[in-house]
Amino acid sequence: MSKPRHFASPEDVEQAFYEAVSLGDSDQMILLWAEDEESVCVHPTGVRLNGMQSIRESWRTIFTTSRIRVQAEAVAHWQSSVMAVHHLIEVLFVGDDPSPHGPLHVTHVYVRGAHGWRLVSRHASAADDSHQAMADSVPHTLH
Repeated sequence: MSKPRHFASPEDVEQAFYEAVSLGDSDQMILLWAEDEESVCVHPTGVRLNGMQSIRESWRTIFTTSRIRVQAEAVAHWQSSVMAVHHLIEVLFVGDDPSPHGPLHVTHVYVRGAHGWRLVSRHASAADDSHQAMADSVPHTLH
């Protein structure tokens, strides 16, 4: 396994995350995560993984069974001095299949520690924006 890098920003971790996905590199993927048993990863299947052991095994399984390409689009970012939250939309391409899967709503939570920024939580779920269209059509005037 490689030596952990020092990530100067949450954006650096996010870029490395998508590089690890495109390479199918579970060793690099794990180095992006905070070594914290409270770390959480929720895949689009809805399975919630707690702790580094289950997260590590999950990414190894994903990368040994499928080649994945992800198109990620940033939606919103919030950052303090020690924590950052990124909301994204992802579209997945699996193997040689040219048809897109998704979109997915994704939330990444990053924390800054002694070794720079690390991912502490990832939650990905299927996007159903039909309710958003309804909400957008309702007037939002408050009296």
